[in-house]
Amino acid sequence: MNNGDVNHGRRRFLVGATSVIGGVGAVGLAVPFVSSWQPSAKAEAAGAPRRLNITKIEEGERVTVEWRGQPVWVVRRTQEMLDQLDGIADRLEDPNSEEDQQPGYVSGTYRSVKPEFLVVVGICTHLGCSPSYRPEPGSEDLGDDWPGGFFCACHGSKFDLAGRVYTGVPAPTNLVVPPHRFEDDGETIAVGVDPEDAA
Repeated sequence: MNNGDVNHGRRRFLVGATSVIGGVGAVGLAVPFVSSWQPSAKAEAAGAPRRLNITKIEEGERVTVEWRGQPVWVVRRTQEMLDQLDGIADRLEDPNSEEDQQPGYVSGTYRSVKPEFLVVVGICTHLGCSPSYRPEPGSEDLGDDWPGGFFCACHGSKFDLAGRVYTGVPAPTNLVVPPHRFEDDGETIAVGVDPEDAA
């Protein structure tokens, strides 16, 4: 074995070892860099679907869940509440929900997948205040013809029990209906996901 063979073998070994160490180092640097592009666990949780067991919600009751940092209201409407929605179309800005404020599978007077349950984002479409839930018909401050709904005291916007905005108020559009579906044989509402047949 001459010196040329030994030096050539050593050179090959050193080049190979340096390449391997450099590759490991590059991967070590790339992993945290690439993973920084992924949303944080907190961000994922904020956008993840929120599930609510609806079997214990009383008729007429409103329950709030947080989804994407926003309050989402689930209202279990009584038959009387649903009946109130039919006769007030002439008092509403967008009674047929033609403005894109809800998924395509939510339509009609009730703006819901199941008439009994209303699911809306509880933020006024005027300046982002949170309206109060005023389900009782007739009101000293809202008038005897108030059929029940949501009232934003900040600037006087009013919405019916389907989240449809009244005419002549500052809010320009109906309350937003988020994507949602019923699961577990109708015992759970999942807010933030579409029904399987609408996906």
